[in-house]
Amino acid sequence: MIEVLLSPLQYFLAVIAGVLVGFSLGLIGGGGSILAVPLLLYFVGLASIPPQYSTSPALEAQYTNFVDHIALGTTALAVGLNAYINSYMHFRRGNVKLLEGITFTIPGVAGATLGSYVSHITPGKSLLFFFGILMIGVALLMLRQRSADRVKTASEGGLARLSLVKVIPTGLLVGFASGFFGIGGGFLIVPGLLFSTGLCMIKAVGTSLIAVGTFGITSATVYSMYGYVLPVISVLYLVGGILGGYGGASVASRLPRGTLRKAFALIIIAVAIYIMVENYKGLYLLIH
Repeated sequence: MIEVLLSPLQYFLAVIAGVLVGFSLGLIGGGGSILAVPLLLYFVGLASIPPQYSTSPALEAQYTNFVDHIALGTTALAVGLNAYINSYMHFRRGNVKLLEGITFTIPGVAGATLGSYVSHITPGKSLLFFFGILMIGVALLMLRQRSADRVKTASEGGLARLSLVKVIPTGLLVGFASGFFGIGGGFLIVPGLLFSTGLCMIKAVGTSLIAVGTFGITSATVYSMYGYVLPVISVLYLVGGILGGYGGASVASRLPRGTLRKAFALIIIAVAIYIMVENYKGLYLLIH
């Protein structure tokens, strides 16, 4: 069994990383959780922990692959738990539609389970390289968020139109992406709910947290079967995220959200480029 040993400093840095993720989520209202993986790898330092048992090149490669997957599994658990906490808050405000949320989530669980398994058999560096591409996609969506805000204003108050023909395949695909990359996938789930259920924006955001939480827990459960989850780190991320969320929400009320969103999107692109440069060999591993 491969063992990953962290120092007390790294446990402390995990809390700080959680604060940064929570702060960004509170600041701009979405996209922040996608930073959880690179923060765990390069800020907490998971990627730089040397193997404890061997200096063999083959075993070192195996260890590196194991650590890359741990970053995905551990953050999936943290994001899932955090989403459940936030879904309760939205539920109390009447922003959660249970029928639509459960109908979307059930096929998504099957997708997340399959995605997590495919992730397990995919080389870690390949996963991270494509994760960098995903980050750039998220950043571009955030830069276009202004048009989505206009849709929100126009569509609020409309009645949901639940179509299983749309909901089931959409939930399945979004769940697969969530499981494959070990993320909550809220930036995919909200558009998916808007497309397949006809919910207004505020209800789609609140309802999406049911799926985000369930997909995260499902993915983490599959990852844990292969030893890819560090529960203590997940909890530390969660604690830091709750603290950071309050701070981010407070700052957001005093600053232009459009400017914040653009600045954050550029940060995501920069981090994504760094991840892709660090893991470009993943393309070679995938081909061969």
